[in-house]
Amino acid sequence: MILAEKIMQLRKKNGWSQEELAEKMNISRQSVSKWESGASIPDIDRIVALSGLFGVSTDYLLKDEIEEEQFSETEDIYEGSRSRSVSLEEANAFMELVRNMAGRFAGAVALCILSVIPLVLLSGMAEYGGIGISEDMAGGIGCTILLVLAAAGVAVLILSGMKLEKYEYLEKEEISLQYGVQGIVSKKKEEFEEIFRTCVVTGTVLCILAVAPVMIMAGFNASDLYLIYGTSGMFVMLAAGVFLFVWSGCIQGSFQKLLQEGDYTLEKKQASRKTAFFPGVYWCVVTAVFLCVGFISDNWKVSGLVWPVAALLFVAILGILRAIAGDKNA
Repeated sequence: MILAEKIMQLRKKNGWSQEELAEKMNISRQSVSKWESGASIPDIDRIVALSGLFGVSTDYLLKDEIEEEQFSETEDIYEGSRSRSVSLEEANAFMELVRNMAGRFAGAVALCILSVIPLVLLSGMAEYGGIGISEDMAGGIGCTILLVLAAAGVAVLILSGMKLEKYEYLEKEEISLQYGVQGIVSKKKEEFEEIFRTCVVTGTVLCILAVAPVMIMAGFNASDLYLIYGTSGMFVMLAAGVFLFVWSGCIQGSFQKLLQEGDYTLEKKQASRKTAFFPGVYWCVVTAVFLCVGFISDNWKVSGLVWPVAALLFVAILGILRAIAGDKNA
């Protein structure tokens, strides 16, 4: 039970309205309403006053895991810690920002996957007579569009990441949530669980079925041009699945960062710091491979496939590195 629920329960147990409690606390009724809705948390002086008014311990009010009322003070409400303290206002601001940015992150990643479609379509249509331009021209136009779309996606990722820079400590440092914050974050996480599971299941199904357009075309002995269309459909379905993964994962990750769960436990934070160098090095190498394959082979169609393949490998390699770093910390 979180602080907001305990205040409401104790008020009703004493038979008081919000107005009566506000009068006893010498505050406005709106303040009591905000406490009980979880929109704000009383300061430490108000906590002490509520403790005396209701006849319960401050531990009972502040610690979410304590469900039964305690009527004596046994611990100091200030607990010494070297961890960084996070207030309700800061936690709410972070969760709201992530929710607003999640769509941009997911769209940018999906755009990077979709960027290969113009190259595949133009090259295939030029080769099999769908349009009246040469294969070289189609490849050049397709690669240009690919680079523009990929650059746009990366730019969105960078700009969005810059807005979240001030909250980087949540991924790297040990934190402690101020009283009442853990309960509110846990409640929001619980409310989002069903959406998260739906996105993961739907995204997984889309990724599995992504090869269906190609298999259908092949099964009907369709022409090579229609196989190209099927391949494009495959990338669209992959992009849709990845969008759902990233969007829901960003929001779910915001809760995990605050609660220090999942990928953001103290042990995994230490492993993450050891692998922080990897993304920058990896994408520089991928860019170099893309350019080398393109110029050496003069086959930009093949070179363009480097990006979607690299995106899929990135997650796998990063996971392996973090697992190794985590084993070393154990």
